[in-house]
Amino acid sequence: MRPLAAASPISHMNETTPAATRPPEAPSLSFPFAQAPAGGTWQEVAPGLFWLRMPLPFALDHINLWVLRDGAGWTLVDTGLNSETTRGLWEQIITDGLAGLPVRRVIVTHYHPDHFGLAGWLTQRFGVELWMTESEFITAQVVFAQLPGYTTEASLELFGRHGLDEERQEAVRNRKHSYRKAISEPPTTFRRMLDGDIVEIDGRDWRVVMGYGHAPEHAALYCEELGVLISGDMVLPKISTNVSVWASEPEGDPLELFLRSVKHYAGLPADTLVLPSHGLPFHGLQTRAEALHEHHRQRLNEVVAACAQPASAAEIVPVLFRRQLDNHQMVFAMGEAIAHLNHLLYKRLVVRETTPGGILRFMRTS
Repeated sequence: MRPLAAASPISHMNETTPAATRPPEAPSLSFPFAQAPAGGTWQEVAPGLFWLRMPLPFALDHINLWVLRDGAGWTLVDTGLNSETTRGLWEQIITDGLAGLPVRRVIVTHYHPDHFGLAGWLTQRFGVELWMTESEFITAQVVFAQLPGYTTEASLELFGRHGLDEERQEAVRNRKHSYRKAISEPPTTFRRMLDGDIVEIDGRDWRVVMGYGHAPEHAALYCEELGVLISGDMVLPKISTNVSVWASEPEGDPLELFLRSVKHYAGLPADTLVLPSHGLPFHGLQTRAEALHEHHRQRLNEVVAACAQPASAAEIVPVLFRRQLDNHQMVFAMGEAIAHLNHLLYKRLVVRETTPGGILRFMRTS
């Protein structure tokens, strides 16, 4: 891996924004592939680049993974959730698709379990390195170890300060999904990727393009020769990825970071084929970036209007998510509500106060 000269400059467990907040799909997006490959199979989407799909046990029920021919072997990009189902589908791919050629490395875009879940299993099975950004690797380790600031209790303490009632906190505490169950034993070493680095795969250069806001240091991959962006969760065709404040950084503004990142991705060529982690591959990156900015602009305006009277993040959740949420979705809905309120706070469009009971409330400034 070598740095790219003069490269252009450009957050726990996932998932993406619930369906009620989906921004409208721009009519000018085009989808060159009508449907995803069946489980245990793959589809070539560019020379030497293959698309496979794995199931997820969430409302967002799938993740797209990518296998790249790499000389006399293969490079894997993202891994799927740690489950017997996913392992079984990987076994089919290994037997039927890899043609006995070795896996040379595993690249993971970010630490969320649908992407990182089988990183340990795959790297150990093939005796290869994990390639990842440092922030994502370290975050995976500390969440798996449940270190301070990254525990369920830390999240609930944050959500409690933002108005989530005790009954819903208890329901969230007892939800069935957890990071430790969702990933295999994580690797203890990795190969670090930095923004602008070039990863050579099968004689082609893939530039690491960092994105922020959804995860600490999300790595997308762009190949100019193929005109392809493996966008991970940063740019999705039909939904806006989850952008949340978490207990480890309660005063963060991840929405600002996300919007900046999306604007940067939009600087890639107009004919770029975007390979997202969820949904279908598409053309129309600039249009999609504009739609995402407009979606969040509208949502921010709605939140400001809802703060005509002091409101907590828990009271803003129904403004952003207009349907009943299960306990798993509530975690991300609370994180996203806090993210929107923090963003407005730093834009000086709302002010924040602490009630006598210790609850944080926000009120618009004019």
